Amino acid sequence: MKIALVQQSASANKMENIQKGVEAVKTAAAKGANIICFAELAFTQFYPQKKASSDYKNLAETIPGPTTQIFSYLAKQL
Repeated sequence: MKIALVQQSASANKMENIQKGVEAVKTAAAKGANIICFAELAFTQFYPQKKASSDYKNLAETIPGPTTQIFSYLAKQL
């Protein structure tokens, strides 16, 4: 079993960050990874990338939700 860990910086554009993640998954899978892991909040900016604020709950997303749907579909394709 091969595990890939993805570390990426996030821009203010969440969809752009997700697309970077999709490309990282494709690259890792092509190199034989069976499990691919991202850090929490991998697709959004948060402290220290941007000033901390009280709206941290807005960073949360339901599961299933838009991001998990994208990566679930990708996993099924690979």
